Amino acid sequence: MTDCLFCKIVAKEIPAEIVLETDRALAFRDINPQAPTHVLVVPKEHHADAAALAAADDGLADDVLKAAHAVAVQEGTAEPGYRVVFNTGPAAGQTVFHVHAHVLGGRALEWPPG
Repeated sequence: MTDCLFCKIVAKEIPAEIVLETDRALAFRDINPQAPTHVLVVPKEHHADAAALAAADDGLADDVLKAAHAVAVQEGTAEPGYRVVFNTGPAAGQTVFHVHAHVLGGRALEWPPG
């Protein structure tokens, strides 16, 4: 998609602080972090939301989740604990319609999240 912000980041047309890249996923720091560690993990292939990612049914959701865990390990948040969040749809707070996992950690995360 030519107008998708995250597709442009994947294509390296827009700069981002990339922290991890795999064959099928890219992870980069959120520009408005909500925790000391706040990294977005996106599939390189465009899917609008988590429902579309699940419907892809080709192991891509698994690859994105594995990349999210690898980010948590790399960032040092895996052992104390981290959160992975997929916002799906406007009512859930999704503002960029290219599925992305938020990897949050580095502080105590309250429940419910908000």
